[in-house]
Amino acid sequence: MQTSSLVHIDGTNLTIPLVKRIAAGGVDVKLAESVRPLVRAGRELVERTVKAGQQIYGVTTGFGRLKSVMIDPKDAIELQRNLVLSHCTGVGAPLSEDAARASVLLRAHSLARGYSGVRLEVIDLLLEMLNRRVTPIIPSKGSVGASGDLAPLAHMALVLIGEGDALFEGTRMSGADALKAANLKPLVLSYKEGLALINGTQIMTSIGALAAFRADLACKAADIAGAMSLEAFFGTAAAFDERLNALRPHPGQARVAANMRHLVRGSGILASHVDCDRVQDPYSFRCIPVVHGAVRDAMHAVENTLVIEMNSVTDNPIVIPEDGSFITGGNFHGEPVALAMDYLAMALTELGSIAERRIYKLLEGLEGLPPFLSEGHGLHSGYMLAQYTAAALVSENKTLSYPASVDSIPTSAGQEDHVSMGTISARQCEQVVDNLENVIAIELLEAAQALDFRAPLKCGQGTSVAHKIVREHVPHLKEDRNLSKDIEAARALLASGELVNAVEAEIGVL
Repeated sequence: MQTSSLVHIDGTNLTIPLVKRIAAGGVDVKLAESVRPLVRAGRELVERTVKAGQQIYGVTTGFGRLKSVMIDPKDAIELQRNLVLSHCTGVGAPLSEDAARASVLLRAHSLARGYSGVRLEVIDLLLEMLNRRVTPIIPSKGSVGASGDLAPLAHMALVLIGEGDALFEGTRMSGADALKAANLKPLVLSYKEGLALINGTQIMTSIGALAAFRADLACKAADIAGAMSLEAFFGTAAAFDERLNALRPHPGQARVAANMRHLVRGSGILASHVDCDRVQDPYSFRCIPVVHGAVRDAMHAVENTLVIEMNSVTDNPIVIPEDGSFITGGNFHGEPVALAMDYLAMALTELGSIAERRIYKLLEGLEGLPPFLSEGHGLHSGYMLAQYTAAALVSENKTLSYPASVDSIPTSAGQEDHVSMGTISARQCEQVVDNLENVIAIELLEAAQALDFRAPLKCGQGTSVAHKIVREHVPHLKEDRNLSKDIEAARALLASGELVNAVEAEIGVL
């Protein structure tokens, strides 16, 4: 893949959009020269300490419950290889290529801080794997998120030593063959390096960051779809009044209310019934700023946690070259990410839930709209079953929103007696995003169909752009057809950013 630029990572400078770009293969990555001395200093401390015969957890001792078992320095290198092999217990479908690449990036980024004691060669190989499209096959299940993502990160580390499986430019092969095809050589792990590669929260954080990136687009698309539905339902813009929303000054509520005002600005449809006798709209329309806004506030809180995490050191023990210390702690525990991803899953489930109610209202045959949005209702079912699908997806999301972080099962013979289950939280949130995108896609289709029936009345400044772009990809539903393809087309408009980008080009950032 052609890359557009080069990013120098230093352990502190990752953002969610940048992780997304690198994971998608949009840029090359290189270790910043400024941090190379820090990495060397950490490595030199490890080697001096081993040479002096001092006890270091996971370097000259066993792991977990075996922490008191001393390892002869001459066996310490074999210990690191054995650690990686023994922790490769993952099962289930592999992570997506983007998530696996993001995990490689985040692991290299954490090691770049210099507090893990690895050689520069380890970091450089991880980054070159990204640049040359060597992606480890990482089973998605098997992490309890305690000493980090031990099992999945071990599968990642396998490829560095020329084992396991990987994709090379999208083709699956052995890790050794993938490295060879990319003109890279496997490493022989040295003191502490196996431990440093598998101790961390990079799997859950990678899945979470990519889910959060998609969630941001989904939140914007939900505002667009909600505004289209409001127009189509002959609703009122009164609930978006700046004076009203300023009296409850949550940032997300203010932002969504402003979005709604901009989206329907100049709407001939809303103007046509400004003096109608309906006093209030249903909550799913009237409470859009409150509900959508609360979801945005939750998402921004989660994004903050993820950015902190992806720029953190989550190894154990931590090497402090400044004073020669080895500090054993719990920086690898996934609780911050676990709680954040559970929170985001619950918030996004609410976004889908309110969207499904608008989907339902548009099909009732109210306000002059035909039942199920079909001119030939009876002979044709129109969008009847699309609402069934939305209902199923929303119900599934409610199940997926049960927080994984409230569970804990002790591991390592009780040494690791409280775990986060953060990778489960992240995977569940990813599934919630999948379902949400389809729910919003269904609302976009229904809202566009309903707006067709409002012609020749004109849509608002933003909704007119959205209606036009939906119609460029999906035609009006005059007769029954396979709607799955329409839903997928609408979802692609959302997920690609095409819909949001087009609307933002007209009315500004949502």
